[in-house]
Amino acid sequence: MAHESVLLKEVIEGLDLQDGDVYFDATVGSGGHMHAVWEATKGKVQLYGIDADEMSVAISKEKLELAGAKPKLMVLNFKNIERAPEVFGIVPTKILFDLGWSSDQFEEGGRGFSFQKDEPLIMTFKSNTDEEDTTAYDVVNKWSEDSLVSILQGYGEERYAKRIAKSIVSARKLKPIETSKTLAEIVKNAVPVFYRFGRIHPATRTFQAIRIAVNDELNALQEGLKKGFQILKQDGRMAVISFHSLEDRIVKNFFKLLSSEDQAEIITKKPIVATEEELIRNPRARSAKLRIIKKISI
Repeated sequence: MAHESVLLKEVIEGLDLQDGDVYFDATVGSGGHMHAVWEATKGKVQLYGIDADEMSVAISKEKLELAGAKPKLMVLNFKNIERAPEVFGIVPTKILFDLGWSSDQFEEGGRGFSFQKDEPLIMTFKSNTDEEDTTAYDVVNKWSEDSLVSILQGYGEERYAKRIAKSIVSARKLKPIETSKTLAEIVKNAVPVFYRFGRIHPATRTFQAIRIAVNDELNALQEGLKKGFQILKQDGRMAVISFHSLEDRIVKNFFKLLSSEDQAEIITKKPIVATEEELIRNPRARSAKLRIIKKISI
């Protein structure tokens, strides 16, 4: 199934796009939001963006150019977002962070994000890893049991973290855990029977936790938000779409801090969520929360 970006209409309205705006997408992904911006503004907004995934940048650039847009994109993790304006020679007036993962990355990336496929345990943002990059294989096979418990509880909010960590350590003593399907089976067999047939797959929280640990996502988010706000033009807007409580808490607290210091005005007093119509069309939107701030002129 093709990836569908969430809250498109809400993002367009919330960013209050004007002719001449410099739209900066900190997480280009499949290019859905950028394409929506281009269509809504009829090419009167400049399009710039970054993504840590080389594959996403290449695919999105091709899609957008075929549609008639002329985006300027580069491969860069948003934790280093401050480098982009210097390279592009711009000052962004509107910035978007969409913290969700494109289904294209899950289904076609071959990096072990999906527990429904048998893929190597990599789970990095980058398509091509270097020797110094931490992978999911490293986490699963080399990290201590206590460390596994810590990330499963902290990043996955997994109630059976201790049981799962113990099972992972026991399994890897027999042979290395090399694929996503193998890991998913270990997790499934570690949890109580009733937990295996819940609303979500029993390995969902474990895979989330490992992915966050591999990419240091929460620290990267804090860095990205801080630097993103710094490069945003006065009176500009920043929008963030989060997909789980840990991310949303970081965004909410950061926005509240800026507001308390009179640096920003919070546009969304409560997070914007998907409409019933969108949820029917795109169930992935059910956990999405959109928050927006406006940078106050000094």
